[in-house]
Amino acid sequence: MSRKQYAEWQMRLMPFLRWKHMVTKQTLRSDLLSGLTVAIVVIPQAVAFASIAGMPPQYGLYAGMIPAIVASLFGSSWHLMSGPTTAASIVLFSSLSAFAVPLSPEYVGLALTLTFMVGVIELVLGLARMGTIVNFISHSVVVGFTTGAAILIASKQLKNFFGVPIPRGGNLFGTLEHFWYQIPNINMYVTVIALVTLITGFVFKRFVPKIPPLIAALLTGTCTSLLLNALFGSDVTHIATVGALPQTLPPFSLPDFNLNTMSELVPAALAMTLFALTEAVSIGRAIGIRSGQIIDGNQEFIGQGLSNIAGSFFSGYVATGSFNRTSLNYQSGAKTPMSAMLAGTMEIFIVLAIAPLVAYLPDAAMAGILFYVAWGLIDFPNIRHILNSNHSERAIFIITFVSTLLLDLEYAILIGILLSLILYLMRVSQPRILSRVPDPNLYNRKFSVGTGYATECPQLHIMRIDGSLFFGSVPYLREELGKLEQQHPEQKYLAIVAQGISFVDLAAADVLAGEAVKRRARGGDLYLINVKKGLWDSLEENHAFDKIDPRNIYQGKSAALHAIYQKLDKSVCAVCNIRIFIECEEVKYIGKQHDETPAGAVPEG
Repeated sequence: MSRKQYAEWQMRLMPFLRWKHMVTKQTLRSDLLSGLTVAIVVIPQAVAFASIAGMPPQYGLYAGMIPAIVASLFGSSWHLMSGPTTAASIVLFSSLSAFAVPLSPEYVGLALTLTFMVGVIELVLGLARMGTIVNFISHSVVVGFTTGAAILIASKQLKNFFGVPIPRGGNLFGTLEHFWYQIPNINMYVTVIALVTLITGFVFKRFVPKIPPLIAALLTGTCTSLLLNALFGSDVTHIATVGALPQTLPPFSLPDFNLNTMSELVPAALAMTLFALTEAVSIGRAIGIRSGQIIDGNQEFIGQGLSNIAGSFFSGYVATGSFNRTSLNYQSGAKTPMSAMLAGTMEIFIVLAIAPLVAYLPDAAMAGILFYVAWGLIDFPNIRHILNSNHSERAIFIITFVSTLLLDLEYAILIGILLSLILYLMRVSQPRILSRVPDPNLYNRKFSVGTGYATECPQLHIMRIDGSLFFGSVPYLREELGKLEQQHPEQKYLAIVAQGISFVDLAAADVLAGEAVKRRARGGDLYLINVKKGLWDSLEENHAFDKIDPRNIYQGKSAALHAIYQKLDKSVCAVCNIRIFIECEEVKYIGKQHDETPAGAVPEG
């Protein structure tokens, strides 16, 4: 193994070496404050997520401790923070509730086993360099998904923001409908706390940027809650708080390695893996757009896999990239992955040391914080840019956005990716095909776009193809070649300017080879000009040179046209007045032969 290969493997196994130089006193301070903000905010959320997943409340806390630390060490994103999420919790519940009773020891054991299996699959995919799936998540998908998720985050907090009862688990419109009917029952004390928290966040971000706005907002909201209770009494205000939390470290746990158990969980593990990786990479890429970082999908898969494997041994259920945690982390000023490590570590100490104090944190203040975060997730400049772009990108954004609001998040992401792929395949399945002719008015008679048959050689058609040729573009290529043969059967020779073709697959190579055979049968031939190495290699691999004469492949236009001209029918050249090639001057023009009666002559007979 060379030194370069060793260094690459070292970075793959220990990716934290890539960013360790970024850690300074200044970044450490920012990361510490950001980590503290996240650690405080996510504690009540983690308890709620555990409830959604059918797990005891402490397991939601455990899922955000060790996994967050491991993912930050072995992932690629500077800001992505792993932990329990609403969607992952719902998927877990729907996958396991058929096998065991939620909250039971059997159910918890299955959850830990499923987490281990998900981690192993993620790790294998990362090591197999399957992270290229991130390349199929277009920018419009990310923006649409992020915008929709921001609205969902805010809608889920309406009940805490206004202090009204809204059933959990409904869709967006169901939530809005319940809220509409609860407007007369709005708790003004709760609403004041939420508004004070929200406004404080915006004020500190705008006027006092040195103080983390989320920390300031949480403290202000909590103080407002204490003041209102002191003035009016808790019996009047009805301000709900987070409540008591368990003060325990994440205990060591052992997944069930029974093959029968694991075989039953394989379908659930595969579905969960696909969702978790898609969510993590989507969120990582969304934040990467903001921070200017390019996400390594393979490394992110590895980081997520190791985090879930480690989490399964420390009582954590499936963790993935969390919108709430990640956006809080980024907006709080995180500079390096140290913020996620510190958040996971401080979450442990907070649960141990100040859980009783956190219990006084009002739900309304949490709702105000999440409204603030949701607003920050909506990227208005990018949305305007997409809406003013082409129809395809606009459609991808709108459909992904609407799907996020109406469907489960994993389906919304998959729909966006699928639509991106369909539109991409539609584009690449129709490569740009142009007729090219040498322009006598340009120096060295450079190629220009043919404007009609009158400007083309009557024996030779020159065609430029831009785009890779593969099975999806074969029907279009066949159609264009068929049109050419039907419209101009006298053009027996075909030269393809191939500098815009990167490769051909077997199906496309067969089409080109078949065209060469067909042209020779008509007394002509097929030529390729400006062939790249990648195209040559793919033609050779697909045995196209069995039918395409390698001597008909040229790297320059002049040499190709000179060789082709030698094979043209000179009797046709003699009566051709187009004369677009330099070589045409070699044949004397004798004019066209007419069989009409000359003007002024008296017809015989």
